[in-house]
Amino acid sequence: MAEQLTPPMITPPMITEDARAFAGALPDGGVLLGLDLGTKTIGTAFCDPGWGFATAGKTLPRGKFTADLATLRALIAERRVTGMVLGLPLNMDGSAGPRVQATRAFARNCAVLSLPILLWDERWSTQSAERAMISQDMSRAKRATRIDSHAAAIILQAAIDRLAGGWLD
Repeated sequence: MAEQLTPPMITPPMITEDARAFAGALPDGGVLLGLDLGTKTIGTAFCDPGWGFATAGKTLPRGKFTADLATLRALIAERRVTGMVLGLPLNMDGSAGPRVQATRAFARNCAVLSLPILLWDERWSTQSAERAMISQDMSRAKRATRIDSHAAAIILQAAIDRLAGGWLD
């Protein structure tokens, strides 16, 4: 009788809200990509491999998912990204609304990138980014084009502060 071969188990990439589990999936650190999903744009940010600081990247126009995915894939390859931090737009009371569901769906669709994904509470990130840009005396027009990438940097910085600081829930 011929031996039957079973196909190897393919483990889907981790999508979690648990910082400890995410950090465990990235034991050697590495560059992380932060994303702030808007309805019309996607803000990007990157951190250094040692998880010390986050920097705003490009604000990408949002289109069909296949085009967005191709752009993200190019950024991931260019920066050698090891994981993603995706802003999770919870309501102020912590409940999940339609935008949270859309963000979770985006994360599931990004599983083809084979990277661990941390969903991070993004409440107040846009307001924080707006205040920071106003304090830098940035014009309203410039703020409008950069707000999502600056919010992505705030989201990513909060996540890496938790990850690198050793304080994990």
